[in-house]
Amino acid sequence: MLLQSLVKLIPYYLLYISIAGLPQGLAQSTTEELLDDKTEAFVNQILVDWKSPGGLSIAFVKQNEQGDWVNIEAKGYGRATASGKNVTEKTLFNVASNSKLFNVFAAGLLMHNESITPRFDWDTKITDLIPEFNVTDPVTKNEATLLDFLSHRTGYPRHEFSYRYNDTVDDAIEKFQYWRQSYQFRQTWQYNNNPYTLLSILPPRLLNGTTTFGRYIKENIFDPLGMNSTTYSYQVAEASGNRADGMGRKDWDLYTDVFAGTPAATKWWSGTTGGEDGNVLAGAGGVISNAVDMTTWLRTLLLEGQKPGTNQTVIPADVIRKTATAVIPQSLRPDFPEVSLLAYGSAQVQITYRGHLIVEHPGFVRGFNSQVSRLPNNGIGVAVLTNDNEYGKLISQLVKYYIMDRALGLEPIDWSTRLMAQKIDPPPRATPRPQNVTLPSANFTTYAGTYNNDGYGQFELCLVSPPNPFASGACRQLVDSLPTILPGAVRPGIPTFFGAIDSPWFSHIRMEHFSRDLFNVSLLISTAQNNTDEPFWTYNDHSASDNGVIAEIEVDNGHVGIGMAGLWFGHWEPNVPPATPKPKGNTVRERAEVYWEKLDVQHQ
Repeated sequence: MLLQSLVKLIPYYLLYISIAGLPQGLAQSTTEELLDDKTEAFVNQILVDWKSPGGLSIAFVKQNEQGDWVNIEAKGYGRATASGKNVTEKTLFNVASNSKLFNVFAAGLLMHNESITPRFDWDTKITDLIPEFNVTDPVTKNEATLLDFLSHRTGYPRHEFSYRYNDTVDDAIEKFQYWRQSYQFRQTWQYNNNPYTLLSILPPRLLNGTTTFGRYIKENIFDPLGMNSTTYSYQVAEASGNRADGMGRKDWDLYTDVFAGTPAATKWWSGTTGGEDGNVLAGAGGVISNAVDMTTWLRTLLLEGQKPGTNQTVIPADVIRKTATAVIPQSLRPDFPEVSLLAYGSAQVQITYRGHLIVEHPGFVRGFNSQVSRLPNNGIGVAVLTNDNEYGKLISQLVKYYIMDRALGLEPIDWSTRLMAQKIDPPPRATPRPQNVTLPSANFTTYAGTYNNDGYGQFELCLVSPPNPFASGACRQLVDSLPTILPGAVRPGIPTFFGAIDSPWFSHIRMEHFSRDLFNVSLLISTAQNNTDEPFWTYNDHSASDNGVIAEIEVDNGHVGIGMAGLWFGHWEPNVPPATPKPKGNTVRERAEVYWEKLDVQHQ
């Protein structure tokens, strides 16, 4: 009792600082440490079993029935960087889609700002907030509300490969009107980052340009909560010396060993433009944070918007509750008997686990996965941040459940074995190109040139093999550089096109001829590494597997078009199948998720 009384007298900031580097004993007051030797042994074994090239950090908080914080813990495990630096509680990870909640809370703060007129709420129509908003479906355009966009029920799929490095949010909004819809308005849940890009325009728009999206959140959420390491700026994270590399499996061969590969950094754009102001992807996935700040964030969520240790309201409680309120089913059936269906609100998912309510959200960008979860009825919060590109999503899930089982005093479930057995299955091997292949409708040189889609922009498609005597200077330069920047990406004996695209998501598009006017498509990423013998490695080459991404080319009366399908509508995370079926139709245009028009028709 004496120890408990003394701990309650210690200033709260001292308790907070302790988890950031001072004696760990101050981080717990009335219960045993959960991130103990047992947890360390468990996590380290998981990293070994899954042959992880990276590591992870965990934030864990727990309240007792009196509302006292009996656990405030943060700890790191495994590899943070390609150079071998270890993960600590201060290591900075991209939290990816767990950034969305900050975006939603910014909108909620603006709703409570009485200086903004006219006032708006969750049911305000998008066109009332952003008059220039336009999409192909008139029902969505005229009826969609803020809540429709935040709960992924607009009928529009991802289309995020349309973004370019230097796009602004205004540029993205301009592109909305050209994207193809895949379902009817409010027909089904369909994950989409673009509504959160659109939402990020609200702070500068409603505050008459006096702030930017990133700085609004920094000044109204990060700073008031003391989340001093959390940022939208790659430069700030890099300068701290604590930024993790996203780690992938180079030379990954799913048919030999689904886990094996050489650890190598996978470069994510990570907002290298925009800094703390934010950029076109900031609203959907731009936050960089660490386990220490996540302990503050979890407690803030459990306290429904109050700053831990004070009575200061940073985020109104009704905003916290609204985001967690279910709007639409996300899943059609539970994956396991211990979990329920998933119900999506606004950047938050409701699920029950072994009878306990969880409010949470996952996150993925190339190289990073995150899981931020809270059990509001139990006063428990856990966040797992990982830099394992391929399996970080599953690893973060099983670590989350391990922590929850221990915190709830439940008999542990072997989630590692379960997820390996149910989820780890190599895709079908690629269908071999026919030996007696049928040539396309026109010469291969006909298809080389510049293509445009108003919702995606332009790119030049270069014929690499066979050689193109009509190639532009840019294409000749690209062909010469391919062995260096995309080693192994050009396979001999297959007529192949490449296009360089300044996309945050990929660097090159490859089209390999299959038969007739059908091509297999891969979105490749030229990934730099600190190796003079091999300065780059090729990420995302699915030539050995059937990834279902195709292109059809048509030539008709001087018109050349390419219809692409299989990736632009649906998921593209590792080990996640497409969420949306490909379009059907009688023509190439009807079957396309994205249709490209050739601008310079020549050499037919």
